[in-house]
Amino acid sequence: MGSVVHVVDPELADPASIAEAVAAIEAGGLVVLPTETVYGIACRPDDGAATARLFAAKRRPARLSLPVLTSSVPEAFELGIPTPGAATLAEAFWPGPLTMVLARTERSAPWRLGTDPATIGLRVPDHPVARSLLRATGPLAVTSANASGHPPAGSVDGLLDAFADAVAVYLVLAEPLPPDGHPPSTVVDLAHGRLGVVRQGAIAPADLDRILLGTGPQGDSVH
Repeated sequence: MGSVVHVVDPELADPASIAEAVAAIEAGGLVVLPTETVYGIACRPDDGAATARLFAAKRRPARLSLPVLTSSVPEAFELGIPTPGAATLAEAFWPGPLTMVLARTERSAPWRLGTDPATIGLRVPDHPVARSLLRATGPLAVTSANASGHPPAGSVDGLLDAFADAVAVYLVLAEPLPPDGHPPSTVVDLAHGRLGVVRQGAIAPADLDRILLGTGPQGDSVH
């Protein structure tokens, strides 16, 4: 069965497009969606066959983990155990381009997201289409829409070249993303004591420090 491509309004996806994407997700399929950083490729996080399908489509090494997006901060903290620092950063930067690695809760503990069963990367995106889909599906495992080792695709043609029929539904914007793309989310680890920056991205480490310094000595608030 071929893929379905829906061109969506960047401010609001129409209900029919969202409904078709929801049906694909519920069936264990893959969906491409826009976020405020890059296009993402998504699946159910609680379905091991679906996450395996996503790894295969990305040609992503299984040693890497899939982050999970949610529609709200409370939902994110149902999946990852919030430290005081995580709660502070969430208040400042979510929704937005910050991914926080936290210890898993009982709910997310069984999910097959990669080789680390103890932690989970979480983000609340700041994009109307992404959040509309997430409100309908619940949490989704989402990673950048590109084959591993290649830059994220920013156009319909690039997305189709990368994934073809491996993706059931594409939710795409009429205008391609800028050639240089948008900065990826900043990834921070709060699951192992002091805050560690895993990947620099849209939010500068200095801005993270500024927020955390408001709650105590640098690094102390992430314990």
